[in-house]
Amino acid sequence: MDLTGKVLIAMPGMGDPRFDGSVVYICSHSQDGAMGLIINKPLRDLRLAEVLRKINLPPGPHAPDLVVHFGGPVETGRGFVLHSADYRAGKSTLYLPDQLGMTATRDILEAMALGMGPQRALITLGYAGWGEGQLESEIADNGWLTAESSEALLFAVEDDAKWAAALQSIGVSPLMLSAQAGRA
Repeated sequence: MDLTGKVLIAMPGMGDPRFDGSVVYICSHSQDGAMGLIINKPLRDLRLAEVLRKINLPPGPHAPDLVVHFGGPVETGRGFVLHSADYRAGKSTLYLPDQLGMTATRDILEAMALGMGPQRALITLGYAGWGEGQLESEIADNGWLTAESSEALLFAVEDDAKWAAALQSIGVSPLMLSAQAGRA
């Protein structure tokens, strides 16, 4: 199973409060583990302009006004940008399905400061990571549902509506979910 380019939807009662109500875009998944970005947990008091200033990149007049998200509990001081394919940084960009990319180097922030970055972007601090077999085990234990990703879900749906929208994309009503896992 390769979940690269898919989203994980946290089940109620999964047991880890850091992922409660989360939708995670999977950037990489292999037999060695997985890496993803939580796409629906904005850091309400942190915007791109402040991040740019902290790294001595004054935002220009065309820099986008974007909120920064909590991407996961690993390397929370490091930034990751999930973005549309109109921005490419050569070897620095991880090319993803559905014409997306993920770039975690200063060059994308420099371009964004000048208003020359990607047309659509989601910025995170930190990422979610799983070791070998860990994600598969969490899915088997009913911690996550999986769904197709879409550009609308990533960039157009409001953060507080992404969890319900992801569930609805697979025909699941949030009202029908229980925090209790079971086995048939």
